[in-house]
Amino acid sequence: MPLARSLSVTSLPGLEEWDEDFDLEDAVLFEIAWEVANKVGGIYTVIQTKARLTSEEWGENYFLVGPYVESNVRTQVELIEPTNPALKRTIDKMNSSGCKVYFGRWLIEGSPYVVLIDVGFTAWSLDTWKSELWELCDIGVPWFDREANDAVLFGFLTAWLLGEFAAQCEETPHVVAHFHEWLAGLGLVLCRHRQLPVATIFTTHATLLGRYLCAGNVDFYNKLSEFNVDKEAGDRQIYHRYCLERAAAHCAHVFTTVSQITAIEAENLLKRKPDIVTPNGLNVKKFSAVHEFQNLHAQSKNRIQEFVRGHFYGHLDFNLDKCLFLFIAGRYEFSNKGADIFLESLARLNYLLRVNHSDVTVIAFFIMPARTNNFNVETLKGQAVRKQLWMIQNVGQLPDVSKMLDKEDFTIMKRAIFATQRQCQPPVCTHNMLEDSGDPILNSVRRIGLFNSSADRVKIIFHPEFLSSTSPLLPMDYEEFVRGCHLGVFPSYYEPWGYTPAECTVMGIPSISTNLSGFGCFMEEHIADPSAYGIYILDRRFRGVDDSCNQLTSFLFQFCKQSRRQRIIQRNRTERLSDLLDWRYLGRYYVAARHMALAKAFPDTFLYEPHDPTSTSGFRYPRPASVPPSPSLSRHSSPHHSDVEDNDEDERYDEDLEAEKDRVNIRQPFTMPYKNKVSAVYRANGNGDGVVSEKN
Repeated sequence: MPLARSLSVTSLPGLEEWDEDFDLEDAVLFEIAWEVANKVGGIYTVIQTKARLTSEEWGENYFLVGPYVESNVRTQVELIEPTNPALKRTIDKMNSSGCKVYFGRWLIEGSPYVVLIDVGFTAWSLDTWKSELWELCDIGVPWFDREANDAVLFGFLTAWLLGEFAAQCEETPHVVAHFHEWLAGLGLVLCRHRQLPVATIFTTHATLLGRYLCAGNVDFYNKLSEFNVDKEAGDRQIYHRYCLERAAAHCAHVFTTVSQITAIEAENLLKRKPDIVTPNGLNVKKFSAVHEFQNLHAQSKNRIQEFVRGHFYGHLDFNLDKCLFLFIAGRYEFSNKGADIFLESLARLNYLLRVNHSDVTVIAFFIMPARTNNFNVETLKGQAVRKQLWMIQNVGQLPDVSKMLDKEDFTIMKRAIFATQRQCQPPVCTHNMLEDSGDPILNSVRRIGLFNSSADRVKIIFHPEFLSSTSPLLPMDYEEFVRGCHLGVFPSYYEPWGYTPAECTVMGIPSISTNLSGFGCFMEEHIADPSAYGIYILDRRFRGVDDSCNQLTSFLFQFCKQSRRQRIIQRNRTERLSDLLDWRYLGRYYVAARHMALAKAFPDTFLYEPHDPTSTSGFRYPRPASVPPSPSLSRHSSPHHSDVEDNDEDERYDEDLEAEKDRVNIRQPFTMPYKNKVSAVYRANGNGDGVVSEKN
């Protein structure tokens, strides 16, 4: 199946403004998700980072709806009285009817209002609501599936909330309800069945069946149209979940997903083509000094180097100034996240660096949480030795020459130096694994033979725990750690969007993604030569595993051959792409989805004129005409690679001029309408600036 773009909405300037203003003081937006003030996965990041922009658009008429989790509410939510009179009457009515509904402000950027529902308090209604679900949809939920039981409770309660709110309003309001993922989807189905005056949107961030199929090592994308979806869901005992997700997708006025690759997946597995693609963004913070992020990179890199000094004590026979830090991070899905081909490529990279007598050392970090019982003793000892040597070297003041060293000082120094001797290799894993013999990363390391020996130019550090600034090993937050690395490697096989490479881009760190990730497809579409901007796109769709490994090895090897100046230039270019991922730009897709839903649900008030243009008038960042991203791509107009970095001053590169040229390729940030005003007519013209279209 060709990976052709089916929706023109991924062209950033492809959304027109609505031309006419219409008073929408009675319009209210409810955004419903299981991860509102409840961090479970990536949807939490989407909702949290988007909240500020949506609050600016809707003001007091924006409410997030999620589950009440006491431990999260204590630290994230300020409980207050409802400010909307109709909503206050709604919550009071539900509470008097045997529910527990809370109202407050979520203490994040934008401080949005949240309505939190205690699903456990109404568990007494579970059997009744399950029976109603069976009579309504012929969907039976087994008693042992706790997550699906929560979805039933949450769905009925959110539908109750929306129906009661519509009844409590003095005039029929224009309500938009945006549901995220299958856990919230049942509420949408009930809203449509009860014919509530609600414009509904359903967003799937990753299909349930797609995630299960990819975890089973099937040729997912090439056989996407051949799956018997009912049988596959039944075989994996998720048929009831799949039915809830599919019902929500078909009942919604507007169905959206986060990327083109997921749109194709949803069309084949959920049997409905998404109306619009809503890519995930981030809140991009620009520094007043243009190159401040480079300074932050240097500071964070120094902290990582301190950890490396301790981890490799006794075997620190490589130059840290010629050491490159690579990393992969995320859920521990060994194949889906591409850790398998990353390890294989590291083994091949190690061979290339050794046969070419390279003086570059690569340290690859694997930040993936797994089951552990404690820190590795050797790892802790290494950090202790490093700190002891540091204390000896930093005495605080210059002593008198005659008293610079006495017998006791010599003894302390000798003991510290002797302590750096090591009989064993530096550990691969920083923790003691509970299932060491069955761990896929450690088993792959044993197979490829990368044990951090002195002869190897590639070293591996497996950190099976999320990073924290309070860790005694690597006391750094994830953001600080990413800033200190040189390259993020995310060769995922299944990645509906990909926040990890997006976060790298925003921080000016080059990354490797794939053409099977939403992020990779998005960047391929909007950048003429992604690798020139530090976005390497690995082909995992049309190449076999061995070919993909060779391509990844080539990317890594060429990156290792870059000079320091070339890496600095590439980071400058990567950071300039952050505008592409800012919610100020990508938030317009959610605006378009809401407008589309209003037009479909309330056709007498809102006019929607669909048009299928024949082309797409997007934009593409051109390839920079100056210094190449890697020596292998050097052209006549680009300077040759030099081993002597001081000679790089002659390279023809003007950062300000290049940045100015890039700036004209991106539209100005989207200006949100006032909270009580939005445009009423959504139109699409024939030159491609529309929402729903097909690419020839």
